[in-house]
Amino acid sequence: MDQFALENAKRYQVLVDRFKPAPIKGKTVAEEPNPDITIATRLRPMLEDEKEAGLLTGVFPRAEPAGTVDLHELRRTFRGAPGLTSFSFRVDRVFNSDDTTEAIYKELVKPLIPWAWGGGVSTMFAYGQTGSGKTYTVNGLERLIAETLFSDEVEGSRSIFISIIELAGNSAFDLLNSRKPISILEDSFGSTHLAGASEYHVTDAETLLKHINNAASFRRTASTQKNDSSSRSHAICKIRIENPDIPQADDGLLYLIDLAGSEAARDVTAHSAERMKESREINASLSVLKDCIRGRASVDAGTVPPGKKPYVPFRQSALTKVLKHVFDPTADRSCKTVVVACVNPSFLDVGASKNTLRYGEMLRVPVPKVAAPKYDAVKPSTWSHEQLQEWISKNSGTPAISAEILAPQETGKQLLRLPVPEFITRCLKTPEVTMEQATAFQLKFWRLHVDSQRPTNVKPKAEPKDTNGKTPSDKLGQHGLSSRDPRPEMSQVPFKERIRPGMVVSWNPPDDTPGFYRLPGRNLVTILSLEDETSYRCASVGPGFIPGAFAVYLWKQVVAKVEHMEAEVLLEYDVAMRSYYETV
Repeated sequence: MDQFALENAKRYQVLVDRFKPAPIKGKTVAEEPNPDITIATRLRPMLEDEKEAGLLTGVFPRAEPAGTVDLHELRRTFRGAPGLTSFSFRVDRVFNSDDTTEAIYKELVKPLIPWAWGGGVSTMFAYGQTGSGKTYTVNGLERLIAETLFSDEVEGSRSIFISIIELAGNSAFDLLNSRKPISILEDSFGSTHLAGASEYHVTDAETLLKHINNAASFRRTASTQKNDSSSRSHAICKIRIENPDIPQADDGLLYLIDLAGSEAARDVTAHSAERMKESREINASLSVLKDCIRGRASVDAGTVPPGKKPYVPFRQSALTKVLKHVFDPTADRSCKTVVVACVNPSFLDVGASKNTLRYGEMLRVPVPKVAAPKYDAVKPSTWSHEQLQEWISKNSGTPAISAEILAPQETGKQLLRLPVPEFITRCLKTPEVTMEQATAFQLKFWRLHVDSQRPTNVKPKAEPKDTNGKTPSDKLGQHGLSSRDPRPEMSQVPFKERIRPGMVVSWNPPDDTPGFYRLPGRNLVTILSLEDETSYRCASVGPGFIPGAFAVYLWKQVVAKVEHMEAEVLLEYDVAMRSYYETV
């Protein structure tokens, strides 16, 4: 085929010059950029030896519509001169041969870092045929990522850890431990673990890149017509970002995934059974990856039809099983994904380039442009930027959390997707705001969203009553679901002068106080009755079964002196969850 193309190069150029893109048929649908996944294509420049050999360009990006690439393949005919078969593919972003790796990093990859730094999950996939410049692109992006992670461009202190594994078929190996075999295990809670994989704490960019380069030396490769060392496995570099200031929060995760080089069967030098099996396994894992990326993107974009479950088969491949929390539609953590498909522009490689572009196009999930939702005061997802800022100013407690710091440009829907550690970190930037207030406000905002998703025509279940006919709501305060004083004017009175049954306070008594057991962090009690002039009989309040929730232990009573009480703590009872939550 290469000889045929070279012999008809002039004919090919004439046909390409005559090519006119066909207009888009049918009604076009306005689209919005998908905020969670971007599919990009990079065309590498023609190499000097390719130019000297007279090779022509066979892949051409269009100016309009943006993200469209035309590809032309020379076709044999039974009679007469060869013909031209043209294909058009659409992705989100096309980087031409004169675009630098730095430009790709700045536009696509760099935004992934603050997302992971703030406690989110960020993923970058690099894909492409052998000889497409994928390795060059990945190496450049890894260097820039390492420099950013240890620069002043990211705020706050973090502990950074790295682990790198290789997936060959259903087998996994630790590339930071001389390719030692490891196991992919799933626990009873559905979480995936890499049993036996090593993880290293890194403190500078040089050490991070050293680990990446060492891992690359153990990567499984095979010789092909295009490359003497084509990657025949997937490599996953996992960078875990731990926030010591918020130890209870989830760690941020940044995945850098170099997918196995895609080859046609004719490109493999030795057509052995092992090589053919490798190709089948690679193709199968890439097919499952496509379904998982599209499934999760459809969920995030809200394009899944009502009543239909998204198809996300992450258990069908070792690659997607390791990345389960990236694709799982039931996960409560938002993930941002970038796919960079590298393409060889030579007209001799249009077959492989066509497969790469077709795969990239299949990953793309368009987001139809819809009208702004109608404002609903109890649905944060409908709030505009201005409405969100107004709500923050009025409902974030004392001192009021700065709306400009917490949501400088986000709408209500966008703030709901913000990782919890980043939400809390932004709150703490307001002077005098404590960790307790920031955490309570985040829970308040999130619970408001959860409550807004419940069907309005379903009556809540009746609360269970105790032997005295009291419900949990009655036990905590006398006015329903909150420990807040029902008299607004009392909020200006120092809390020690308005202690009442149902109030919840933090206290710090001596360790030898009868019935007192000190818990980590704050110790809370709810007031039951007056014991004497200087103390009250109280019930202990401790952590509930649900993270972030509290429970009232009426059977565990103590006598608390007023002098040991520190501050009032506002709790609200959630009927559906049957738990108390701190609020502001």
